[in-house]
Amino acid sequence: MRMEPLYVKRRQRAAAVVITALVLLIGALIHIGVSVINRPDDDYKGQGEDIALVVVEDGATMLSLGSALVDAEIVASVETFNQIAAADERSVQLQPGVYRLHTHISAAAAVEALLDTTNMVDRLEIPGGSTLMDVTVVGGPTRAGIYSEISKISCGEGSPKCLDVAELQHVAATASMDELGVPEWARERVLARGEDPRRLEGLIVPGQYVVVPGHDAVTILRNLITRSETALLRENLTTRAAQLNLHPYDLLTAASLVERESPAGDFDKVARVILNRLALPMRLEFDSTVNYDLLEVEIATTDEDRARPTAWNTYQKDGLPETPIASPSMEAISAMEHPAEGDWLFFVTIDKDGRTVFTSTHEDHLIAVEESIANGVLDSNR
Repeated sequence: MRMEPLYVKRRQRAAAVVITALVLLIGALIHIGVSVINRPDDDYKGQGEDIALVVVEDGATMLSLGSALVDAEIVASVETFNQIAAADERSVQLQPGVYRLHTHISAAAAVEALLDTTNMVDRLEIPGGSTLMDVTVVGGPTRAGIYSEISKISCGEGSPKCLDVAELQHVAATASMDELGVPEWARERVLARGEDPRRLEGLIVPGQYVVVPGHDAVTILRNLITRSETALLRENLTTRAAQLNLHPYDLLTAASLVERESPAGDFDKVARVILNRLALPMRLEFDSTVNYDLLEVEIATTDEDRARPTAWNTYQKDGLPETPIASPSMEAISAMEHPAEGDWLFFVTIDKDGRTVFTSTHEDHLIAVEESIANGVLDSNR
């Protein structure tokens, strides 16, 4: 039998290996080519389409948003977005809030949009002394209430659901205490108001809040109330109230009077007047409590207004109003705990710069009232 040279067999085996490798390589290239053809683009190229809302929670990072952005069809790939975000040193400047972003934009455009606070939905700003309902000022502008401000944010561009004021009021008046997250110490007082949409007055403390458009009324109100309770607990509301021999709800109520009655810098003096009158006992006779139940308000309340018995009119009832008349700030609450020293029982603002005179006798008070009238502070525009 004829024997093949050894080097020939080796060349044949080498050729077979090369052919096999080429077949595998060609197969791999075909597979990769098909995969590339069928794979969705990992980054959008357009200028954007519809508006979508992105919620950035406190403590969230840019790299934690990728999945939500893909789900909202804002970016095409978590991986691509994360690569762009990680390479941008400004990503650490991301602020919490709700952002309006276009759908189908590039990862780079999404990072830029999230770093641009002009894309942020307005936060709910609640200053001290805010009320749940709108307040119409005689001869002046209408002060928007908390319900109106929530509705304004809820109905902004890109929102999937617009909450009107009537719906917010209905939910505030009828939802259960558990649904609304009302603190245990306030529930009895809130329930006593029946289906009054103002029954939550004072339970939303001043501050800035993120309101997510698209959330329902219960979710939004519960978030505001529970976050407020957390803030009040952090400020030891119940302990402070006990030190004053007041129920926590009454401390909120008294602080709301301080907020509505006091010009800047006089919180502690008005707090002292409240405590002095309650200790006598003596009716508070605050015009702010008369105004709370009026459709139109002004500093100069009328004899007719002051004669109306209501749950708040302290000209007609002893002690504090039945509920807070506004959202009290932490400064107003602190003023009740640390009132100024004095035997004052009266006060009146005597000029349009807000200068207020505190007096201990009715006679001195009447002199200050005459000065206030002369300076046009107590003029009526009715």
